[in-house]
Amino acid sequence: MIHSNRVMAKPGQDLVVFVIGMRINKWTAVHRWLPVFKAMPPMIRELYANKNLGFLSLQGSFNLRTITLIQYWESVDQLTSYAKGPQHLKAWNSFYKQASKTNAVGIYHETYVIPAGNYESVYVNMPSFGLAKALGCETITKHTQTAKRNGTDETYVHPNKRKKTNP
Repeated sequence: MIHSNRVMAKPGQDLVVFVIGMRINKWTAVHRWLPVFKAMPPMIRELYANKNLGFLSLQGSFNLRTITLIQYWESVDQLTSYAKGPQHLKAWNSFYKQASKTNAVGIYHETYVIPAGNYESVYVNMPSFGLAKALGCETITKHTQTAKRNGTDETYVHPNKRKKTNP
């Protein structure tokens, strides 16, 4: 569903943003990077199937060489617990064995701990995405409009609600 009004992610919750991905360094070494690529879908299915793990949602991005997944988690403890679990350890051990033989594929991750009240999001003409997909969304009001709260006078008006002017 596309939200035609201005919405934001529901505030008031601590969260962890975990960025994980892979980079194909040698396209011709398919036998080296394809197993790494194929290791992620079973973990993603497991995360969505088990809400008690603390995983909230993810967004993915693909470009020529790099696949990036931005994951949203309830806490670092839950993320760390999952990293030590059997599904992840199996994938990690497999990658480590492969990576020690070649530099055809690389992996990376970054972890950000974000306290409640220290994030901002604005979505216009978008489906639930990113933080709003992870935390739920709510309509931006006069009281929650970030620009007003920050002391500027920026105000977005949806194209369908703009006053028509005569040329």
